Amino acid sequence: MTKRRMFLRMITASLLRRRSRMLIALLSIGIGATILAGMVTIYYDVPRQMRAQMRSYGANMLLMPGDGETLDSEKLARVLTQFSGDALVGAAPYRYVRLDMTSRQQSFTTAGTDFSQVVKTSPYFSVEGSYPENGREVLVGKEIAETIGVKVGSDMELTWQPTAAQTSGDAAADRVPGATLVGSAEGWSSGAVTVTAVLDDEARIKELTIDASTQTPEFGGRTQTEPEFAEQFIGKRLPITLRFGSDGQSEAEGASAAEQDATDTRDQAERQAQGDYVDALTGATITSTAVVEALNSAHSATAASKPNTVRYTVTGILTTGGEEEGYVFMSLNDMEALTGEDKLDVAELSVSAEEEQLNAYAEAITQSGEGVKARLVKRVTKSETAVLGKLQALVFLVTVVVLLLTMICVSTTMMAVVSERRREIGLRKALGASDGSIRVEFLGEGVFLGILGGVLGALLGFVFAQVVSVNVFGSSITFQPLLLPVTVLVSVAIAAVSCLMPIKRAVAIDPALVLKGE
Repeated sequence: MTKRRMFLRMITASLLRRRSRMLIALLSIGIGATILAGMVTIYYDVPRQMRAQMRSYGANMLLMPGDGETLDSEKLARVLTQFSGDALVGAAPYRYVRLDMTSRQQSFTTAGTDFSQVVKTSPYFSVEGSYPENGREVLVGKEIAETIGVKVGSDMELTWQPTAAQTSGDAAADRVPGATLVGSAEGWSSGAVTVTAVLDDEARIKELTIDASTQTPEFGGRTQTEPEFAEQFIGKRLPITLRFGSDGQSEAEGASAAEQDATDTRDQAERQAQGDYVDALTGATITSTAVVEALNSAHSATAASKPNTVRYTVTGILTTGGEEEGYVFMSLNDMEALTGEDKLDVAELSVSAEEEQLNAYAEAITQSGEGVKARLVKRVTKSETAVLGKLQALVFLVTVVVLLLTMICVSTTMMAVVSERRREIGLRKALGASDGSIRVEFLGEGVFLGILGGVLGALLGFVFAQVVSVNVFGSSITFQPLLLPVTVLVSVAIAAVSCLMPIKRAVAIDPALVLKGE
């Protein structure tokens, strides 16, 4: 029999003779290895799991056009190629415009988007009904639905009228004798105010029609219903200056006749210097301003964009608890058909990556030369990083505590074994056994227990991590082959360290005292 086989036989025989105590030590190491393997798996897998869960809180990156640049669907598709692998969870593009519902004298912010991406970037959206799937279907925010009384299945007509800022070209070039001019500008609550003016043979305003149906009837709506306001424009040349006073009188109340004459003289001088002017309608200065801005930016009716009205079907009512409840959502295809423009204002991205990688992506996109700026949503990325850091710290702390308890349990068990074997150790030393052989035997027993406990714990640890992942995060994990040798090595190390004190005590046994019976 070789020395190695003899050594193994001695260790196994010693363990079998004290089955109950060694079973306790083996279970301690096995439990510690199970917690170690499970926690290590969770420690490294939890960032992926948590990032997936954090994506339910909304986008963590925004893409916007750079200064003087535009963003469209093709440019967005090129930019999204910057992301590698499955880092990009979703990318929802948005185009925001102000649409009018003239039948209710309301204006709404309407967002054109890709609903297949919205469900990925904003999974917290709660929809009563369903997302739009076909053309001419809209999703209405809860706040708007309650205001205008629409439900799932209702129809609503929305009108798009470009404002002055959306109408290109030089308005002055269209102010020719006999021309019909059409213009639009934003009034109260961003509602569109539209004007149609007919010029006479001297390019002066001959006729004026004001459409202020989106304004409040008792205030801004008076610019349309009270003819006295529109009559001021007749015979005037464009551009027109708006004067803020009180029914054409001086704003200074109680002025003397001399002061009034001075004011009239000054007004006449201003008129000569600035061109024709009209007085704002008292109580409706915002709408009055919109009328003048629409006139001054009006284009020929043949060149100006006409209002576009489309009937849509409401497929769902959106509830988020946020500002989205005040929006109407439609597909990008419907938005392009309504406005005639393939244009995006922003793209909301949900990216599964650490903060450092997110910053790298944002820098690469900004420097890509596409004229797109990337900005991180700090409140999401910072919160995600903080939560992950604290959770990983907690997992690490629990693992260390469990390993320390395992070490104490194994050490206590081995101390009890040494006490039971005092006579055996004393006899061996009296027969010439060296301290080294005593150390090797006890250390061998500990290493043997560490290997068995490590293998058992690595397998059970994966099962433990799988159960935690499925029940907490709702997804499974994959087995890491490297986990088995690492767990075994750590278990062997813990068992070896646990045997140091018992070995020291065994070596210190005096054969004379033990054999004497003391």
